[in-house]
Amino acid sequence: MIAWLNRLVDLVEESLTEDLDVVRLAAKLGTTEHHLRRMFSALAGMPLSEYVRRRRMTVAAAEVVTGSGDLLRIAVRYGYGSAEAFGRAFESVHGLSPGRARRDGGPFRAQPRLRFRLTVEGACPMGVRIVSRPAFRLAGHATRVPLVHHGANPAIQQHVTSLAPQEHVRLKGLGDAESRGLLAVSADIDPDRREGTELTYLHGVAVTDGAQVPDDLDVLPVAAGSWAVFRAAGPYPDALQDVWAATATEWFPSNPWRLRPGPELVAVIDRADDFSTATVELWLPVEGS
Repeated sequence: MIAWLNRLVDLVEESLTEDLDVVRLAAKLGTTEHHLRRMFSALAGMPLSEYVRRRRMTVAAAEVVTGSGDLLRIAVRYGYGSAEAFGRAFESVHGLSPGRARRDGGPFRAQPRLRFRLTVEGACPMGVRIVSRPAFRLAGHATRVPLVHHGANPAIQQHVTSLAPQEHVRLKGLGDAESRGLLAVSADIDPDRREGTELTYLHGVAVTDGAQVPDDLDVLPVAAGSWAVFRAAGPYPDALQDVWAATATEWFPSNPWRLRPGPELVAVIDRADDFSTATVELWLPVEGS
């Protein structure tokens, strides 16, 4: 995986003045767009689209300063339809307009070219199992919430606490498929996992196709496939966020599996009364690479 991430960086560099066809690049690297975007975002600390934008504006800054062409020509060269759109992108990266940059010579916020390197980790074994599941459904109460990378998500907390205690009991009684018990479900996640983008969050349970689901509940169908199930224990939600990060930095690079499209499930196995600590399982949809 490290090799094809570095090859991706090379291909990005070769395509700075062209529309980046991520699907084609993923196929060229022998993986999928979904897995490519997720792994790049997790390991680079930024979405692929953001890295491309920063690199384009870093290289474009040299052309702006040297005055090698009018700003509209430079804008078109880097894929922008107008000088105004280029100016907004340029200022969002460098903190100043192209005109001022040309007049004053900077200052700029350059994005260095990334290079991924392998580090030896994994001294602590990860608790993981691979589960093959037939198609099933997720039933519960869904809402749209912003993606939060670190700490508790206030929108999710508000959604869950708005449900009456008896509703949690009703949902538990409805679940008849693994993983049993209440689930925290994240679906329709932005491919680049950009913080602040919206996703669908469902508080509910897994049910078989034959189960009768009340009309007042939201239902998400889930296709048949394999799942990598990771167990984590400790402060909540920090332990969960840490194990998700470890799947990208440790597990996927050393195992013949890749992420596939689908919801991510979190099952709470055990927890403190105040939810300060918990034992959880993170279910990620995977396929053989």
